[in-house]
Amino acid sequence: MEAFTGLSPRTNSTTLDKDKNHDQDFQDSHLESTDNGDQQDRHFHSMDALEILRETVRILRYNPIGFLSIAALLICPVSTVLLSNVLVDQSIVKKLTFRLLLLAKSSGLPLKPVIKQSCQKFSEMVISAVMCFPLYVSLLLLSKAAIVYSVDCTYSRKNFDSRKFYVIVTKIWKRIVVTYMWVCMVIASCLTLFIVLLVAVSSGFSVMGFPPDLILYPAMIFGIIFSMILANAMIICNIAIVISVLEDDAGPEALLRSSSLIKGQTQVGLLIFLGSTIGMTFVEGLFEHRVKILSYGNGSSRIWEGPLLVIMYSFVMLIDSMMSSIFYFSCKSYRMESSNEESLPVLEALTISSALAEVQ
Repeated sequence: MEAFTGLSPRTNSTTLDKDKNHDQDFQDSHLESTDNGDQQDRHFHSMDALEILRETVRILRYNPIGFLSIAALLICPVSTVLLSNVLVDQSIVKKLTFRLLLLAKSSGLPLKPVIKQSCQKFSEMVISAVMCFPLYVSLLLLSKAAIVYSVDCTYSRKNFDSRKFYVIVTKIWKRIVVTYMWVCMVIASCLTLFIVLLVAVSSGFSVMGFPPDLILYPAMIFGIIFSMILANAMIICNIAIVISVLEDDAGPEALLRSSSLIKGQTQVGLLIFLGSTIGMTFVEGLFEHRVKILSYGNGSSRIWEGPLLVIMYSFVMLIDSMMSSIFYFSCKSYRMESSNEESLPVLEALTISSALAEVQ
């Protein structure tokens, strides 16, 4: 049994690559040919975003069936509902959009197309999040836990065991859900705070006598600044979910642990988040244009383009979850290497305790 299961990506990946000696790419990417290679391994350096992407591809190649099965069984249903907006009531979206437009007008913002589109997109996002919440808290959350467990198994040189995963999930599911609820509250609080502050800033400029067209520019600058803050919050929330799976922390403790763990690595997390967001937005735009708006006469484009875009969206979500897991392992390994800590991973400890209980 490994004492450092899942806690040192590069060190464990080197061992993993030795087992997979038929793949020259794996060996060339990690093994050191110099005599001081072991010394370099002991001085672990955190990965940048590109290295994390490469590590994600290597892990996906190592166990493609397992990860793609997770995407097909757990992520695809969520992607289908999310892209199609089948659960979203457009009448509610219109009412919420109208109220947001009234709020924007009362604060002095001009009702230009960019404002109208932003209000409509925000309304759709809010209603979709509320209506799809049962899917998020079940299938999507389970897929994240399965991905984290699979990545941990890869670093441990173990096969994904569905029975063992079931035992582990039954023990940690409560803390995963609690953490996810706190994540939802954090994101909802950030968005609410954004709207309140945006209205306050716009109203302040309006009271000072600025014309609506000029008020739009400081509002846009404020929106850009807040987007960066929201991106940081999203990174902390994503890593908090991983922490709730791999460690004993849950809820606000997981969020605080995540904030502490990624300190100094925020730029890497931002690049990961930016890449995933661009990928998802691109697929969403294609689905909106090719499937919802455009169809070939009899609607035949929906028959093959819709499922293809759902698969693409699910794959992007899979890669995003894998990269978040590897980012956690990278930060964890770097900090443990710096402090010379040694600990038995929570998942391994749960497995041992379950096995002992069965023996007794």
